[in-house]
Amino acid sequence: MADASTIDGSTAFEVIDEPAPPSVARQLGLGFWLSSAFVVLVVALALLAPILPIADPDQTAIGGRLEGPRPGLWFGADSTGRDVLSLTIWGSRISLLVGFIAIVIGFSIGGTVGIAAGYFRGLFDKVVSFIFVTLLSFPALILAILITTLLGRTVLWVSVSLGVLAIAPVGRLARAQTLVFAEREFVTAARILGASDRRILVKELLPNVVIPMSALALLGMGIAIVAEGTLAFLAISVEDGFSWGRQIQDAGSSVRDLEEGPHAALFPIGVLFLTVLSLNYAGDRIRDVFDAKELQL
Repeated sequence: MADASTIDGSTAFEVIDEPAPPSVARQLGLGFWLSSAFVVLVVALALLAPILPIADPDQTAIGGRLEGPRPGLWFGADSTGRDVLSLTIWGSRISLLVGFIAIVIGFSIGGTVGIAAGYFRGLFDKVVSFIFVTLLSFPALILAILITTLLGRTVLWVSVSLGVLAIAPVGRLARAQTLVFAEREFVTAARILGASDRRILVKELLPNVVIPMSALALLGMGIAIVAEGTLAFLAISVEDGFSWGRQIQDAGSSVRDLEEGPHAALFPIGVLFLTVLSLNYAGDRIRDVFDAKELQL
């Protein structure tokens, strides 16, 4: 802003500094950082599970049958006397791993194909769009069950089945974002200067598409974790090892056990809920902040 008043009547301008816009860290808000801290804590516990001073998740009779929480047995015991806290920490390893691999597969394939379709357009774009629509039209749960049944219930194939489900939504977002940025002046200038298609895709378009895609990555990972839990609850997820879904399935396999010791299911459900909630909230905040910045350009 400027002030034009002077003593001698001549015109002069005094520049008044406007307050600087808030930093990205402040715009993201306290909730984003609390959510991120919780996710980091869960990931750290999963990675450090082998060296943490917790009980062996396979060891039975550590506590009484369906014994409630107490000091030294903070989450209580399940129907075989196993430490629910240990099971929850070890279960996070498979749940997080499946979610991470699934979203990496979805982004590697869907993101790459979506960006290429949005940039080159034409027949290639039409074919890719048709494939995306077909994948979205297929019942997700049935497709996941089909893949795991045919290929096996290992961490890899469960992750692949969920990764295939992520290809279409990720690809559609990547294509839409690429269509927007492909019309920007910096892309036009790069073409005029003789930049190759590869350079434009990698140097100009990819950095601008990464931000909205990163928000979707957090949301997608939360969805993949829930999907793995659903498959595990249906007893068609990873056979060897623990996951939150399998832990919940074991705890809820008997109505009587669930009535006598609800803590055996409630604690893994709570950790699963908070993890997915944190991922979703962090993703929403990233999307809101950077979408707002995009609108100001």
